[in-house]
Amino acid sequence: MSRIDELIQELCPSGVEYKQLGDAGRVVRGKRFVKDDMIDEGVPCVHYGEIYTKYGISAVQSISYVSHERARTLRFAQPGDVIMASAGETIEDIGKSVAWLGNEPIAIHDACYSFSSSMDPKFVSYFFASRSFRDQIRRSISSSKISSISTQNVAKARIPMPPLEVQREIVRVLDKFTELEVALEAELEAELEARRAQYKHYRDELVGANGRRRIRLADLGTFVRGRRFTKNDVVESGIPSLHYGEIYTAYGTSATQALRNVRAELRDQLRYAQPGSVVFAGVGETVADVGKAVAWLGEEPIATHDDTFTFSSELNPKYVAYAVQTADFHQQKERHVSRAKVKRLSAMGLGAIEIPVPSLEEQESIVRSLDKFDALVGDIVIGLPAELAARRKQYEHYRDRLLTFKELAS
Repeated sequence: MSRIDELIQELCPSGVEYKQLGDAGRVVRGKRFVKDDMIDEGVPCVHYGEIYTKYGISAVQSISYVSHERARTLRFAQPGDVIMASAGETIEDIGKSVAWLGNEPIAIHDACYSFSSSMDPKFVSYFFASRSFRDQIRRSISSSKISSISTQNVAKARIPMPPLEVQREIVRVLDKFTELEVALEAELEAELEARRAQYKHYRDELVGANGRRRIRLADLGTFVRGRRFTKNDVVESGIPSLHYGEIYTAYGTSATQALRNVRAELRDQLRYAQPGSVVFAGVGETVADVGKAVAWLGEEPIATHDDTFTFSSELNPKYVAYAVQTADFHQQKERHVSRAKVKRLSAMGLGAIEIPVPSLEEQESIVRSLDKFDALVGDIVIGLPAELAARRKQYEHYRDRLLTFKELAS
């Protein structure tokens, strides 16, 4: 029998009283302020969006502040209150909460509710994260572009009220479980980063082995710029197409299937990458994005956007795509990127970059080795979220069990 079970047997063997939040404490809505009101220092404040994007179960320090003048028009949560998001972009965002454990009051947005009670605030915050509570409020959420829940409907939700000693023991146990979960997540992330670093080192060593001649891309093949199409041209079925942004957000080293198609009527207006070509992104939001490439290994030509360059050569296309990922390539590339709001790399700039050129046989051997290592890292990338999801599910199940009580007969 756990310490929690012992306390329940000792302090509330017949069950636990459940009350509506409006009877268990006081639910108060905040007052409106906008993001332009938020500054780096001043009076602590919390915006509803921060609750489900930046805060955890509890907080002792605010992330944002408002001026003293603006604060005079706002409402505040007191230390020991629980602050709930009453609006969000998804239904899951609604009801997310943070127990405010700071040393001073904190101004709350009008899409937040503060809940004041004599209960342990972290116990309340954990309960607000439970399936029991979320199922209750889900029925009362109004869905639109921004979903929300009213003060009246929040106040109707029921909460168990075990003795404070039980609440505090549950908080202690859940805090420990949360610490273990965070530690595991950090460990798995560190393992993934170590494998990625190992892979990058291995790739750079294989591609850039000493003694290999280095040749400018312009002397190895030709670059052809694509032609313009827009998001409005994208259709369910049509001409396979490749947009520059997809190269650094959606594709890997190579591809055999297009992610999107454009209108068939554009067929004669477009330019195409042939199978065995390498398509470079000529534009990006960051220097790292520009110059990324994908080897096109599909069975048919693919239409390319006007902010891409198709590189055709006698080289193994996947070898080229791997060479483009190396630290050496990136160091050379940085000298040729124009740094405006949107970063650009011209065909001339790309052509000036040198890559090591081993024999075709060596290129194929390097590709085989890197494909195997890439698959290994890919398995870890897929397995990590799956393992984390399984642990979170286990944690949520355990938390929900701890926060479920036999109800005291009325």
